[in-house]
Amino acid sequence: MGRVGLVLGAGGVVGQAYHAGVLAALEHDLGWDPRTAEVIVGTSAGSITGTLLRSGVPASELAAWSVRAPLSTEGALMEQLFGREHPQFDAFDAAQLLRRPLSLPGPQMVRRAVTRPWSFRPVTAAMTLLARGTVDIRDQLTALREVEDQEWPQDPLWICAVRRSDGRRTVFGRPGTPDVPLHLAVASSCAVPGYFAPVKIGNDTYIDGGAHSPTNAAVLRDCGLDLIIVVSSMSAPGRGVVRDIHDASRWHAGRLARREACAQRAGGTDVVVFRPGLEEQAVMGDDFMSSATVTDIVQQSFLAAGAYAAKPEVRSLLAGVSC
Repeated sequence: MGRVGLVLGAGGVVGQAYHAGVLAALEHDLGWDPRTAEVIVGTSAGSITGTLLRSGVPASELAAWSVRAPLSTEGALMEQLFGREHPQFDAFDAAQLLRRPLSLPGPQMVRRAVTRPWSFRPVTAAMTLLARGTVDIRDQLTALREVEDQEWPQDPLWICAVRRSDGRRTVFGRPGTPDVPLHLAVASSCAVPGYFAPVKIGNDTYIDGGAHSPTNAAVLRDCGLDLIIVVSSMSAPGRGVVRDIHDASRWHAGRLARREACAQRAGGTDVVVFRPGLEEQAVMGDDFMSSATVTDIVQQSFLAAGAYAAKPEVRSLLAGVSC
């Protein structure tokens, strides 16, 4: 078996449901255990899924909890962290957030734009300048309180966030980055700008890693992996005309995911990307914080991922992870 990296992208509550369905399909159809990935990269919702995998929860149990099926002993952590009910959040209205006044960029942001224009991302900068959310994500996610005393897992888990002062991506858990508590790394990665309050770690504050990229597969460049499996719940095939901000965000996420995948392939690493098709999009809807259709999302993504993995060109790439 080759060295496999697993990238779990952003996507809120519906994104976690999509992760559960896709990973359960890979476990069921290929006999591959996502917990054995050489390195797991998590962004926003993906940071929670990645933490659960590294904590020993099998993909099948992630799916079972999502559809309220009985859990095994290995899946008991899911109930301990989340109870038996899906978390409930206020509806996410991206258009409303964008109508709020932006903050002025600070000197660090301006300096980075001037001195490193090739790495400056205007969309990321705009996300850091959104009015601060007022809800502390740690109060909303019981799981974060439950893992406050949990150490970083021994196997690599890289959690992506964005430093608000200059819009720079930070990858917690990667060698060479500051040591931070696991629960704060996860909280910062999930701090959707304008919706949740930024998370303070040391002298800096951080927001959702999806502000830089909904997948952040680029952080695995030069890692010597044979295959990277990307689960990108926010990117999807276009519906033709971009009709609203939700279509625009899917288009943007898809463009970044394709660019990252192409760069990895150019470097000699095979990449398989799972993204929602039109049927999954219809079930997921436009409010990624809604838990109303979680069961349907898990079921639809399980079936679609299995069908996609069975395609000859995809199956050949995944052959190295099959048991």
